[in-house]
Amino acid sequence: MSTDILIKQHVIDPEICIRCNTCEAICPVGAITHDSLNYVVKADICNGCMDCISPCPTGSIDNWRMMPKAKAYSIEEQLKWDELPAELSAEELAAAGGGDAGAAQEEAQAAVQAAAASSASAVTTAVASGFNSAQFGATIPPWSAAHAYTNLYGPKAAEKTITATVTGNLRVTEVGKQDGQHDYDTHHIVLDFGNLPFPVLEGQSIGILPPGEDAKGKPHHARQYSIASPRNGERPGHNNLSLTIKRVLEDHDGQPVRGVGSNYMCDLNVGDKVQVIGPFGASFLMPNHPKSNIVMICTGTGSAPMRAMTEWRRRLRASGKFEGGKLMLFFGARTPAELPYFGPLNNLPKDFIDIEFAFSREAGKTKRYVQDALRDRAADVAALLKDGNTCFYVCGLKSMEEGVVMALRDIAQNAGLDWEAIGGVLKKEGRLHLETY
Repeated sequence: MSTDILIKQHVIDPEICIRCNTCEAICPVGAITHDSLNYVVKADICNGCMDCISPCPTGSIDNWRMMPKAKAYSIEEQLKWDELPAELSAEELAAAGGGDAGAAQEEAQAAVQAAAASSASAVTTAVASGFNSAQFGATIPPWSAAHAYTNLYGPKAAEKTITATVTGNLRVTEVGKQDGQHDYDTHHIVLDFGNLPFPVLEGQSIGILPPGEDAKGKPHHARQYSIASPRNGERPGHNNLSLTIKRVLEDHDGQPVRGVGSNYMCDLNVGDKVQVIGPFGASFLMPNHPKSNIVMICTGTGSAPMRAMTEWRRRLRASGKFEGGKLMLFFGARTPAELPYFGPLNNLPKDFIDIEFAFSREAGKTKRYVQDALRDRAADVAALLKDGNTCFYVCGLKSMEEGVVMALRDIAQNAGLDWEAIGGVLKKEGRLHLETY
């Protein structure tokens, strides 16, 4: 009987995937796609570069199956999965026409290592051949970050979910209209976990399980939201946290739609119970060493982790026990009315945080985006790029990534700095983080 080449097929676990889109956004070869239910990997395109592994907040991406190449799981098959298929035994592989599984494992591992080495090429290569965020964004936290606990609750944890109680739901933008559409309504929601442990850090996220079923009669999958409060709680010393959630009323094409998770959360009342999984994320974490600088660049609800980091530094400063470095915030939105926390941010002391707002649709003014604001502050940003104690955090819409990174590149080069070297160090040391959606 003829034998087929065995491959180490990359697959995603649908049970623990929270559909955050991180893997698809970061894949340099376009091997990952999705429908309304699952994220899946195209076996004929995936090159095993591993760029998607570390950024995945749940670990759902780190799964593999030895398969005969001719019988690799198709996209259509993967999109129907509720759980991963079992590993095929050596006998099953042989019966399926596969060759030597042991030799195939060694060959597959060698191919993965080669692809990973290729992916780790110079930063400038990505600029020349087309922007790829995986070439710039760090997948490890800065050296002084606190230890992050992850996946304490979830489909494959000892406890599937933890119940939280809503103790606050405050609208932090007006219910506004842009271009005639009823399209922005952002809420600050506080969840309390009572006596059950749920340790979190600034930069982490949680999953919310909306009640009910989808159009196919299956329970809704978890929706991911970044934490907007510091590690010791929205209220200091309390076992609670906050989220910043924009009510979704249209899809990416501008068509009317009611987002399942966002509308469920924005409609909650104080006292309601919510099912939570997580926490997630072990890299988008802030530095904890004295005199460390933090540059935060965000749009819209991408402000959630920035609020958490800012508030933790504010509390440390108030304690008089921590000497923080410089804080800079570049915050973009279409108009001031759409900007969460606009009022409170303006009330922060100027010697505590340096804030640059960027509005793209403010009446009577030139469009300004966060990358424009960065360029306007080039001298200050260049000084921070030179400082090995500076960490950069980018959070918001996927479309902002390239503009922000290219602005940092130009600022460095115009200041006579070697961007290739600086960009490489920022990634290697966990000091440039890109988290977009």
